[in-house]
Amino acid sequence: MKNIRVIVVGGGASGMMAAITARRQGADVTILERNPRVGKKILATGNGRCNYTNINTDISYYHGNNPKFVYSALAQFDVYQTIEFFEDLGIVHKIEDRGKVFPMSDQASSVLDVLRYQLEKRQVKVICNAFVQNISVKGDNRFQLKLEDGSSIEGDRVIIATGGKAMPSSGSDGNGYHLARQLGHSIVNVFPGLVQIMLEGSFFKQIQGVKFVGTAEVLQKNKSVAKDRGDILFANYGVSGPPILQISRKAGELLLKGQNPVLKISIIDTMSQQQVNNLIEKRFNKATEKTVEFSLVGLINKRLIPVLLKEAGIKDLKAPVQTLSKEEREKIANILTDWRFKIRGTKGWSSAQVTAGGVNTKEIDPNTMESKIIKGLYFTGEIIDIDGQCGGFNLQWAWSSGFVAGYNASL
Repeated sequence: MKNIRVIVVGGGASGMMAAITARRQGADVTILERNPRVGKKILATGNGRCNYTNINTDISYYHGNNPKFVYSALAQFDVYQTIEFFEDLGIVHKIEDRGKVFPMSDQASSVLDVLRYQLEKRQVKVICNAFVQNISVKGDNRFQLKLEDGSSIEGDRVIIATGGKAMPSSGSDGNGYHLARQLGHSIVNVFPGLVQIMLEGSFFKQIQGVKFVGTAEVLQKNKSVAKDRGDILFANYGVSGPPILQISRKAGELLLKGQNPVLKISIIDTMSQQQVNNLIEKRFNKATEKTVEFSLVGLINKRLIPVLLKEAGIKDLKAPVQTLSKEEREKIANILTDWRFKIRGTKGWSSAQVTAGGVNTKEIDPNTMESKIIKGLYFTGEIIDIDGQCGGFNLQWAWSSGFVAGYNASL
């Protein structure tokens, strides 16, 4: 066995992968985890089912100041190697919609169980309730890590795998950025990613819980800069649902820059505005005695109707449809296909699934994950200025970057 001592700060997905890889290479490995147990965040992924990778993984699903940074790590440990790695540990995989890969057991706990078993089997030392406050480099190129309880530990290599700030209940409170700065690294501004969007409007309590399949877009100066389709859900603060989470990063990024992004929602996205207008005209002509409000029943969710009509400037919801002008009818069609809201913000860290921003990729070697500033220091996972879209891409980044960091730290 090599006597290189590798200390991994953080026992999440990338930290465990780094530890297992370094140990397989013969290094002496210790994980320092601030929680009572490792892998807490894994249990929450994929609604408790753990969508641990995606067969469509490529650079287009990643964000950051330099998304190309992911190329090398993904090439060194790709999706198929990830699936094989977990198959070897006992996880039978299955592929679902949009290429998402889940364990056959449908339990995130099984992914964590096999990783913990592997750590134990490989004799990786895991110290829990160990909060690292300070990392310093000693004269002999060794690292000294001081813990909150006053104790300290030394190693030849350090891998910082603390995660970002998303889901602070899992232990990610941004402490890794403090450690990175101590060691001379700069941090690209962080903000919540894969998070719900808060909108301006006084009617959201009326429509909270209303769900529909539609399209959501972030507009900047009337230009679409992010778009996705799927289940959209109104909430008392604004909107949620997978498409909203996917496009929230762009909204957060623009807000951080002091811009004023707008959210466009298409409740009916399978027809053009003119087609919707024609459909409404046909409905109205067919039953002229119906009220404006009742005439839309069966076309859209009942709870949306009063809000939508008021937004279209129609004050009397009980008026017969025949009293509506052509302009009023067009306004209804316009809102059904192109409803716009001012974005007032995104939900906070406790609601976010991932952190956007992080340690500047210019200061890390993409081929090894080693710091360009301090030899023997490595970064992995969410702490780096790389974040993926929903669907298993963030966990794939954790496995790939963890593998590369663990492998190189053990050499």
